[in-house]
Amino acid sequence: MLSRIASTLVPVLGRLSVSSETAGPVSAGSIVAANHSSLADPGVVLAALHRLGTEPVVMATAGLWRVPLLGGVLRGGGHIPVHRGTARAATALDLAAEALADGRVVLIYGEGGLPRRRDPRDTEPGTFRTGLARLAAASGAPVVPLGQCGARRLSSGSTAKQLAGFATAPLRRPALHVHLGTPLHLTGDISEATAAAHRAVTAAWRTAEQRLHGDAERPAGRLSRR
Repeated sequence: MLSRIASTLVPVLGRLSVSSETAGPVSAGSIVAANHSSLADPGVVLAALHRLGTEPVVMATAGLWRVPLLGGVLRGGGHIPVHRGTARAATALDLAAEALADGRVVLIYGEGGLPRRRDPRDTEPGTFRTGLARLAAASGAPVVPLGQCGARRLSSGSTAKQLAGFATAPLRRPALHVHLGTPLHLTGDISEATAAAHRAVTAAWRTAEQRLHGDAERPAGRLSRR
């Protein structure tokens, strides 16, 4: 349900285009590792993956499960709450490994949180935490690097600016681009694997940024998928 909601709302807010280095849906039992830049980008990523025929299980901060309506959707979809900074944090990785074993695709944000910046600029992904590498090592699952660019044009800055951004987005219709890179298997120790994942997601983000400049020139209302 969450993916379907995103695929309906995001095209209203902006001009989404998607590119991928492999054809078709993301393979079952894969980890999708995305960069995290805005409160809006989970919706953008879910809409892009839905367009490719993939509905992932999302690992997200546990506080979202307390939001009215959204919490029910997250629980109903089997998404995974991450209790950061608590003894329960490791439980999320166990649940993610179970989902992968069941053939689900798991979406994880390697940075583990949003940047502190308030300006609307897109920049390369920040430092990754080790959770992604540990999940890949425990499950043996391939990692699909995903770069998204443009979501900060929907939502960034103070709370007031973020609300204003969402309110005016249907009129502005900013260009948004999501790019999926080639799947890889993380090897080496956790530090090396974390660095490799960061490089791959950064490369996917750079491709998304390059594609975004071309998509921004397209007339409003036209969607593209490469």
